[in-house]
Amino acid sequence: MTNSIEPQDFLAWLAGQADGRTVAELSDGLAELVRRVNDTGKKGSIALTIVVEPMKQGDGRTMVVKDSINLKLPEYDRTASIYFTDEDGHLHRNDPRQMAFGFLREVPAPAGVDPTTGEILDTPKGK
Repeated sequence: MTNSIEPQDFLAWLAGQADGRTVAELSDGLAELVRRVNDTGKKGSIALTIVVEPMKQGDGRTMVVKDSINLKLPEYDRTASIYFTDEDGHLHRNDPRQMAFGFLREVPAPAGVDPTTGEILDTPKGK
């Protein structure tokens, strides 16, 4: 025996679920998901779960409907850093085993040379 009753329009029901908050959250979540996928080039997802259960101590025809939205946004790549360890397991930006060169200094650019670009500014005529 087939059921000839038309099912309830899901989108119409969804529009009224939780006074419209569910649709608003789905819309906001989808927009955020699309932005993050564009930013990262990675995939993500949005899932709507609807749980229907009979109301406790109800008449068997009263239902409690709960929804949940699970938004899985792709993560941005994180920058890695390089550290050196010492014997105690501490992390250092400079290798603690490397000897320091305290006697090194920067040599200033000679006269007539741009110190930023290294370009020769003045050339004597005839050379």
